[in-house]
Amino acid sequence: MLVITLFFSLLRPHNTTVYAPKLKHADKQHAPPPIGKGLFAWFSPLVTTHEDQLVDKVGMDAVIFLRFTKMCRNMFLVLSIVGCGILIPVHILESSDYPTGSPTERAFATMTPQYVLEGTPMWSHVVCTWVFDITIVFFLWRNYRAVARLKRLYFESSEYRTSLHSRTLWLADIPHDERSGPGLLKILGSIDKTAGTPQAYVAWDVKDLPELIEQHDQAVRKLESILAKYLKNPDKLPTSRPMLRPSKNDRKASQVRQIDAIDYLTNRIIGLRARIYGVREEVGKRERDSDGPKNSNRKVMPYGFATYESVEEAHSIAYAARKYRMGGVSIQLAPKPNDLIWDNLALAKGSRKAKRFMNNIWVALLTVVWIIPNSMIAVFLTRLSNLSAVWPAFAATFDANPTTWAAVQAVAAPGLTSLVYLLLPILFRRLQIRAGDMTKTSREHHVMNRLYAFFVFNNLIVFSTVSGIWLFVTLVIGSHNDNESVWDAINTGDLPSKIMVALCTFSPFWVTWLLQRNLGAAVDLAQIINLTWIWFARTFMNPTPRQTIEWTAPPPFDYASYYNYFLFYSTVSLCYATIQPIVLPVTFLYFVIDCWLKKYLLLYVFITKTESGGQFWNVLFNRVLFATFLANCIAALVIKAAFGSWTMLGCMLPLPIILLVFKIYCTRTFEDQCKYYIGASVKKDPEAFSNVNEKSHQNSILAVKFGNPALFKLLMSPMVHEKARHLLSEIDGGRLGSDSASTAAYSDIAMGHMSSTVPGKPAASTKAGGIIKYVPDANLDFAFYKNDPAFSSEHGGGGELYDRVQTPAPSAAGGSRTGSRANSPARGFAIGSKHAPYRDGGYDSDVTMNTRGRGFYTHSNDSESDRRLLTGAQSVGVADEPGREDYFQDGASEYGQLGLDRWRPGGSGYVGVPGVEDEDQPLAYDTYRPAKGAL
Repeated sequence: MLVITLFFSLLRPHNTTVYAPKLKHADKQHAPPPIGKGLFAWFSPLVTTHEDQLVDKVGMDAVIFLRFTKMCRNMFLVLSIVGCGILIPVHILESSDYPTGSPTERAFATMTPQYVLEGTPMWSHVVCTWVFDITIVFFLWRNYRAVARLKRLYFESSEYRTSLHSRTLWLADIPHDERSGPGLLKILGSIDKTAGTPQAYVAWDVKDLPELIEQHDQAVRKLESILAKYLKNPDKLPTSRPMLRPSKNDRKASQVRQIDAIDYLTNRIIGLRARIYGVREEVGKRERDSDGPKNSNRKVMPYGFATYESVEEAHSIAYAARKYRMGGVSIQLAPKPNDLIWDNLALAKGSRKAKRFMNNIWVALLTVVWIIPNSMIAVFLTRLSNLSAVWPAFAATFDANPTTWAAVQAVAAPGLTSLVYLLLPILFRRLQIRAGDMTKTSREHHVMNRLYAFFVFNNLIVFSTVSGIWLFVTLVIGSHNDNESVWDAINTGDLPSKIMVALCTFSPFWVTWLLQRNLGAAVDLAQIINLTWIWFARTFMNPTPRQTIEWTAPPPFDYASYYNYFLFYSTVSLCYATIQPIVLPVTFLYFVIDCWLKKYLLLYVFITKTESGGQFWNVLFNRVLFATFLANCIAALVIKAAFGSWTMLGCMLPLPIILLVFKIYCTRTFEDQCKYYIGASVKKDPEAFSNVNEKSHQNSILAVKFGNPALFKLLMSPMVHEKARHLLSEIDGGRLGSDSASTAAYSDIAMGHMSSTVPGKPAASTKAGGIIKYVPDANLDFAFYKNDPAFSSEHGGGGELYDRVQTPAPSAAGGSRTGSRANSPARGFAIGSKHAPYRDGGYDSDVTMNTRGRGFYTHSNDSESDRRLLTGAQSVGVADEPGREDYFQDGASEYGQLGLDRWRPGGSGYVGVPGVEDEDQPLAYDTYRPAKGAL
């Protein structure tokens, strides 16, 4: 471990892309403290950066994670002193017999109660169990109180109070008759008639848009991969073009076995884009033509959102509605929009229950099936002597090389168990995706819960006791064969004693395994797995430009997996605290090391993909209480097996009751403080809805912020290396073209793509237009794309960690969408009519919106007299998107149908109006855009 840490210290100053990407990319507010180039300079910021500062730097979820790690460190320090100071001397001094074997085996065996043959010394177990429970309860109470204080500070932070979701309520399972703005107001008004009137929005059915976009993105990534391999050496192309089997979702080509990959994927991308634009236009037309909520053409969804004037008002309504069940509607504080799983929001309550039930069935089957291989590992791999007893050929080798096989035995079982730990989170997360969870946070909670239950049942209870149960079963069978009754054989077998012996026998395995976890913590810090994989992919594979850029981005932190590891380590340690007390200081050592290493990783390397505001704490609190209760049961089993009296067991009966009372007390005292901003007076927000026109504008922004991203999401554009630009038009026939459309979508003035062969002449237009983005080697870095929604949504918590003005401008050939104008308003928002609704991360250039709040995909024809700004101004110029003509009848252009035929052909923009050449002119669109964070 020291070698790996030294390896990290040597490489860190010379590789900030891997070891400090947040220092390179984060804005001023979220940037971690500066770090020097010295060998151990990375340790100083960890000491000087305190918890209150971390909330702004890493977010509330990361702060709760670090607080839980420190709580475990401090808690196991106290438990180690008590356990090792009392139980180990008692076990050694009171042993009536001494084990045989190597010195190490004898040392481990004498520290357990296996050879304590009198019941009196077991009073020490009763006393230590009480001390352990009181210590755990104290640390949980102390940290729950601290978490409540942190949540209060979080609710009062400027970043939270200026976010729209902080004062927005989410209504789910809305009855059909109430699925309208007035219906939502009626529901909310029945909760508190004195509250102000919120801005309400009911979601629309987006049909199959999410599925189409997913298929489009998959096709784009597949095309990028094929082009990266085919164009690896542009000067010497392979003799044959790549082939593939068409997608099963493509009904037209699904019967074809092999087809030209580049031609097929190019046509599929163009076709999917046209279908996506067509569905978006249909949704907008359906809303524009509907007259009311009962119109048959208007299909609304069973969920909606309502925004209040202030955070205090929204939280007070949510607090009052926490037990509201009228009509089955559920009302709660809205999470961040990127936390919602939009595909599951439309599911009925019965469908979610059915999905949840089936998911539980699959998890239960997986848990039961794993018992068999897990038992084989426990019986044979942890004790190779058992394997030699049933395999004569292996017995000869085992007896001839005892030292070698002892080393294999010490490493094989923990190593295989650790490999399973890496794969199980992936499997459980895929199962949970189908379970109907409506938020990513709840999905991660369920993933962690199922992982923890699986690990505790299979890898602790079954793994540790199966050999004892197997021994008990063999004794019962043998006694029955000797004509002894089964009941007498069970009584003679003494099952508690066999299980206690099995637990004592397995204690060295858990000590070794926990020591290996310390090595795993160092490996996480050094990013050895990540470095190895990137080196292998760069050397032996053909990474796409997108993959290369993603490798330089801050990776998301897997809270569910790490929390599961910490909880499982703690559960193992607590359950073995009275059996093998040496496990307590080993666990304490792990948390001492990981407390600092994880703090560095969260400060400088990892990001929180979906910030929940610290909602993991309740789950952690409940799991620690369960681990304590399970440890009490194990302690009672050990006392009974070691000839303890019933009086001893009676003295332990109050412990579960104390834990239950403590749970109820903390729930009633702290839980509401952690969920709601209560106890503060409701005050008017300076940005309150002051007039009808402003309400209309706020309602539009609510629809954009909490609208299904399938309606706004920028479609992914294929990324190709710049060195292959001159070949691509020959390979795909010019159908994908260049990145002109991408550039125009973020320009204030639409500019035609110029010909590369005839200077001063426009390039020949194609039906599809240009959607390719060429990336030179100098731009293969996340710094150039951190404001691109295709990257920031996965590697920047929805883009909140990066300041747009800090994004470097890519080279001219880069085709990056990032730059000083990376988020101009979309087409259809006249500058003077209303503030253009703005959504962080951008939205597709064809999406338009009616700012009346009634429809939000149509061109706004509202009167501009209320603003009197640039009356009659032309809408923002945007280039044609590929395939848009496909869904208009008679070949009519989109612009002709919308009455916008004054726009010049081949693109969109102002006619006869000189363009603004200086980007710093005071009439830049940011002048009319609402300031970020205003909502």
